[in-house]
Amino acid sequence: MKHIMFTKHLEGLDVGGIIDSLKSAGMDGADLCVREGYPVNPENIDKAMPEAAKQFADNGLVIPLVTAPGDFNKPDVDYADKYFAACGAAGVGHIKLGYWHWKPDTHYWDYLDEIRVWMEGFAKLSEKHGVKTVVHNHSGKSMGLHSCAAMNVVKGFDPKHVGIFADVGHLGVSGEPIAMALDIVREYLSVMAFKDLIRQRPFGGVKQGAPAGGTMRLGQGFVDWPEVVATLKALKFDGPVSFHSEYVGEPVETVIDLARIDKRFFTTLWNA
Repeated sequence: MKHIMFTKHLEGLDVGGIIDSLKSAGMDGADLCVREGYPVNPENIDKAMPEAAKQFADNGLVIPLVTAPGDFNKPDVDYADKYFAACGAAGVGHIKLGYWHWKPDTHYWDYLDEIRVWMEGFAKLSEKHGVKTVVHNHSGKSMGLHSCAAMNVVKGFDPKHVGIFADVGHLGVSGEPIAMALDIVREYLSVMAFKDLIRQRPFGGVKQGAPAGGTMRLGQGFVDWPEVVATLKALKFDGPVSFHSEYVGEPVETVIDLARIDKRFFTTLWNA
């Protein structure tokens, strides 16, 4: 099981700085954020991704997962083929797509039919370039808000090419018991995301998501971490685990420190 760190909140660092940060946090590699404003991005990915992968390898680190822009949710995006090709050539195993959001004027099942057509295109890109497309369960009005919804998106596609990026934080606030949620997606379970969330109560009702200031430290939110550990062991899960470390508003140095603490929290539970 590779412990990797989502690099979204290492924004501003070059590849060398990211590598130093990951090593400081005790990680095995990166869930590399490949979006505009980062050292590897959709514009330069064909050249920057292989260079980054070599730098990582030279430092004993890996890039098993790349996180695409949030609006990379259709296979006809102009850079889609280049994006998949660069990741596949660099040995990246998984690409996390962007999101589809339900709206009141769009019937859920009609929208799902559209999404599954787009997923056919992504599956073809995955087969062509040898990198798996993964769908991230994300609470709120995301069309993949939990395991049941995410399975509606991926069920029937070849698990060699399409998978689920299971996020225990979002599963926790969505209310699916972890053992059940991971069993639902068992055939497609490819990557895990580790973070801890709570619910906010704004004016007029309950809102899902992280509290003001960012994600909770592991063990301080709604996630049942002993159940996470027990379930992953029962499933013999050995894929990448992405520590999301979404500590919004904190300086990079603090994000790294908190990621190190989160990793230690999980490792202690795992080895108990």
